[in-house]
Amino acid sequence: MPDRNVRDRTGRHAPATTLIVSHRPEEYRLFVVAGEHSGDALGAKLMATLNSRHKGRIRYLGVGGEGMEKQGLISQFPIADVAVMGLSAILPRLPRIVSRVYRTVDAAIAAEPNAVIIIDSPEFTHPIAKRIRRRRPDIPIIDYVSPTVWAWRPGRARKMRRYIDHVLALLPFEPETHDRLGGPPCTYVGHPLIERRDWLASLDPTPLSALLGLDPSKPVVVVLPGSRRSEVARLMEPFGEAIRLLGRDGKRLPEVIIPTVASVRDLVEAGASRWPFKPHFVENEEDKFRAFKLARAALAASGTVTLELAMAGTPAVVAYKVDGLARHLRFMVNVPSIVLANLAAGETIYPEFIQEDCTAEKLVVALEPLMTDSAERRQQLDALSRLPARMALDQGTPSEAAADIVMRYAAGGRG
Repeated sequence: MPDRNVRDRTGRHAPATTLIVSHRPEEYRLFVVAGEHSGDALGAKLMATLNSRHKGRIRYLGVGGEGMEKQGLISQFPIADVAVMGLSAILPRLPRIVSRVYRTVDAAIAAEPNAVIIIDSPEFTHPIAKRIRRRRPDIPIIDYVSPTVWAWRPGRARKMRRYIDHVLALLPFEPETHDRLGGPPCTYVGHPLIERRDWLASLDPTPLSALLGLDPSKPVVVVLPGSRRSEVARLMEPFGEAIRLLGRDGKRLPEVIIPTVASVRDLVEAGASRWPFKPHFVENEEDKFRAFKLARAALAASGTVTLELAMAGTPAVVAYKVDGLARHLRFMVNVPSIVLANLAAGETIYPEFIQEDCTAEKLVVALEPLMTDSAERRQQLDALSRLPARMALDQGTPSEAAADIVMRYAAGGRG
């Protein structure tokens, strides 16, 4: 039974889930920490693979969401407590995040795990990893998803060697980057999108077209203004105006589909209500990819969605705007592109329009050629056809590759 006299750093009695005292000898204990919902999805896939290989022999503690909990995780607190992104969003909640960091570290030490796996969200997970390493340097720590050391603050890579034993990379160029920057050992385990390639190829978009009542004589444009409220607030106006400009000179406006998520749908609908045309909205993941397959082109915020579009073979134009604080940091960015699809491909597939270049006039100039059988469209399609081979693994799935490395450390320790 847990020691009821143990208190957390706030002085309150720690919950019973913070301690694991007795274990069967053949059992593995993994402490897994995700700081946002995308990390929860990645962690859930990893755990599902581990569970299929080691049935009933792994116990999980840490921080995660619904997906990881379904795979057996006992989470210390709701992931919503720490699932914030960007400096302007983090600062108001900093005291709560700091308290959750200390609570998580105490739980990890008490659990005596065979390994710790932190997943993305470096603002939350890396302070945890550093403190665990100081208190228990014998516990292996694996970082699933590399921080963007290739984009800015490259000195982080060398510092990570002090508290990270291995990085599991989602992008094919990241191992070379860590090696060049003096970072921890790093292995490309593949992006989870790889696992969906066959599913995507077989996905029939016709039901969505029928459901939305799309006019077959009109091309389809997918508009993706982001999954964060700050992104949506900045991009809805120039995106809507760019689509409107597609209809100038007597041209017919395209059918517009906006895939969105529940957390920003109200803001997206409010922004679209000011457009001089009516878009269609879809919310579930399957319909989003159906929309990609229906689309002649997409207008997208920079982010993971650019990789999703690329794997679907959808031509696109990418744009982004940041807040006043982050605007000053962009001069520290050290990559030729901020578009993940371009970085993963090692070439420019999608044109990008950042900050003051993100205007309706510039967006429509790049979008218009994609609506016809132009040289620009053919160039994008050729580049998109090369991307899957660059992203592919020699064998297995990303979850299997990640599980192999996790269990190597769990079974063998840091040595």
